[in-house]
Amino acid sequence: MEKQYVIDDMGLKESWRLFHIMAEFVEGFETLSDVHPAVTIFGSARTQKGDLLYEKTYDIARLFAKNGFNVITGGGGGVMEAANKGAKDGGAKSVGINIELPFEQKPNPYANIRLSYRYFFVRKVMFLRYAVAYIVMPGGFGTLDEFFEAITLIQTKKMRPFPVILYHGEYWQGLLDWMKSQMLPHSRICKEDFDIFKIMDDPQEIVDYVKKFVIL
Repeated sequence: MEKQYVIDDMGLKESWRLFHIMAEFVEGFETLSDVHPAVTIFGSARTQKGDLLYEKTYDIARLFAKNGFNVITGGGGGVMEAANKGAKDGGAKSVGINIELPFEQKPNPYANIRLSYRYFFVRKVMFLRYAVAYIVMPGGFGTLDEFFEAITLIQTKKMRPFPVILYHGEYWQGLLDWMKSQMLPHSRICKEDFDIFKIMDDPQEIVDYVKKFVIL
């Protein structure tokens, strides 16, 4: 009897978890329904104020804001903070979609629209659904996860093609070299897959490129 009780209790918890997931989706859909057009900017939370990457991210986000785009980030510190600050200072909607973590990612103060999620996959749906472009700044595992998720969905035609831009080619070159030397020769990817994303280093060039794909 005790074993049966444990199984039933676990099943009940899983069922209630579905309602929490649904609630996160509904909150996101209702909150972000009017942020179009928006770009999502990813990058390392470990980037410090005063770092060149922080300043460049701020410049890119502010430039997007001045050109009629809202900005979505993961809502935390580092690159996310710089992007939210740039968007806010540029007069745009500055969206921070924070994730609840055991060590608690602290929301930055520059997002004027805030959401907080328990589930990574719900958060990533919001990043994708409401973005007209992905700007991928140098980052770690989380940034790679978001980058590869986007290009996988485009590659498999599960979502429409849209601009995916890697900023700072020098940082990403080692990864690209590995993809070309290991994945391509073994037919894990094809040459055309490299057309899914672009490497760009100039903020104005990035904004101008994205504008070609969006009717403002």
